[in-house]
Amino acid sequence: MAWDEWEQLKASAAERSPERMRLNQLPAEGGGAGSTQGDLAVDQKDLAAIGDKAYTLYTDLSKQGKVALPSSRKAAGRLTADGFALGGALSHVADRWEKSVKSLTDACAHISNHLDFAKKAHAGDEVHVEGTLSSIATLDAGFDESYAPAGAKNPIYGEKKPQKADG
Repeated sequence: MAWDEWEQLKASAAERSPERMRLNQLPAEGGGAGSTQGDLAVDQKDLAAIGDKAYTLYTDLSKQGKVALPSSRKAAGRLTADGFALGGALSHVADRWEKSVKSLTDACAHISNHLDFAKKAHAGDEVHVEGTLSSIATLDAGFDESYAPAGAKNPIYGEKKPQKADG
């Protein structure tokens, strides 16, 4: 594709929908460094609140979601024994209800456990990132040509200690 053709395609796309055309740049209305537009920001307090709600929902569903099951199964058994087709239908509904409650409690437990894990994992990531960034500043200073005059030792590496003579 020739360069002129590429420029024509960019121009025609910009005319049709200028806000969707973004080639190697940020939007003009902001969004540069320091902008929070479009950035996902979640702190540990938010994650903890979501995890707590998931755990509460898990415990409530575990207790209250199965309350009607024993009586439903008993009624289904009696209806079936008495020759009513409704007994089989009620048994089917009870099975589906039990599976649905289990699925929901599993999902809530998964969410709660995952957020607990993420909280612990990201705490370790924070320590690693802070350590890496602080060592980058030291490394960067060592490569800065204006840090030490030409031919002089860069003070970032410290003073050389005299070696002891073997005696």
